Amino acid sequence: MIEPHGGILINQILEGNERKIAMASARKLKKIVISEEQIKEVKNIARGLLSPIKGYMRREDLESVVLHSRLKNKTVFPLPIFLTVFANEASGMKRGKQVALVNGKRDIIALLNVNDIYTYNKKKFAKFVFGTTDKKHPGVENLYNSGEVFLGGEILLIDNSKKPYYKYNLDPKETRVLFAKRGWKSIVGFQTRNVIHRGHEYLQKCILEIVDGLFVNPVIGIKKKGDFKDELIIKSYETAIKEYYSRSKVVFSILPYQMRYAGPREAVLHAIIRKNFGCTHFIVGRDHAGVGKYYGPYDAQNIFDKIKNIGIKIMKIDEAFYCKKCVGMATQNTCGHPEDTKIRLSGTYIRSLITGGDKPVPEEIMRPEVSQLLHNSKAPFI
Repeated sequence: MIEPHGGILINQILEGNERKIAMASARKLKKIVISEEQIKEVKNIARGLLSPIKGYMRREDLESVVLHSRLKNKTVFPLPIFLTVFANEASGMKRGKQVALVNGKRDIIALLNVNDIYTYNKKKFAKFVFGTTDKKHPGVENLYNSGEVFLGGEILLIDNSKKPYYKYNLDPKETRVLFAKRGWKSIVGFQTRNVIHRGHEYLQKCILEIVDGLFVNPVIGIKKKGDFKDELIIKSYETAIKEYYSRSKVVFSILPYQMRYAGPREAVLHAIIRKNFGCTHFIVGRDHAGVGKYYGPYDAQNIFDKIKNIGIKIMKIDEAFYCKKCVGMATQNTCGHPEDTKIRLSGTYIRSLITGGDKPVPEEIMRPEVSQLLHNSKAPFI
């Protein structure tokens, strides 16, 4: 089995008596309310998805990641993992103390050992990490709207619940056991934030010809307006895998995660996360983790020519399309027919078909069972 990033799979989950003691102490601690998306990140840290990260970055690590896409110890890590609070919330906090992280109902999620309290130039952060300081970029907007005080330190998770999609919410320890039980030596990770269409199915099956197993791992959580709803993404893959795949060759599990839309840098983080799950290969397509026109169509692929030593093989895949002349799916590597014979399966095009007509999406674009699922949904988009 491939090593986790940094050589060790992090586990910051409290159990048994340790958890009871932590729950009791948390009631007396200063409390910081975190959002549902931040709760997802806390759990991802504790479960090892972001190994070797154990918590929120101290200033030295954050600075190194911002400037060099590496932790202070030189381990590749492309995006800062951070928590900010406003100055009034930080009042009275001291290094070496604990605070409790709670949800909006004041339920205790985790403890944070506060090892560092600092400020950081957010324009510098945005310029290096997102490549822009434009507030219209969703990642930049979230950064600028967050508090001015950064907290660094290890997380101790108390609430390890996996609702609402617990059936498909596997952590790296579980996927690694599952892959091993199936005897898989090579596993390709596939990320998506869309329902499945024929292009994605074609690419996945092509790669299944050369690896032992496919790990389909869609992003679940707040994305941008117009993206498909989580439940439809899950149901579309349930349907497609049941009807059109060799089920012994596929593992489906969600990734509860807040997209930062950081383009190339986020593509590297996505690869590291799949490495921690146990994948040996990861698919990076055009415009991976991009938004608007902030990044070039192949920037997310090209960054892996500069950052090479992350320990997982990157598969740079071009888009698949339906060719009327070939009467089937193809890519530019297998089809040389004119552009007017090709149906491009972009998310924008598929959304327009769903919203613009009373008929299901054509079979050349989407399997009829998946198309009917969307057709029956009154509100498929966020």
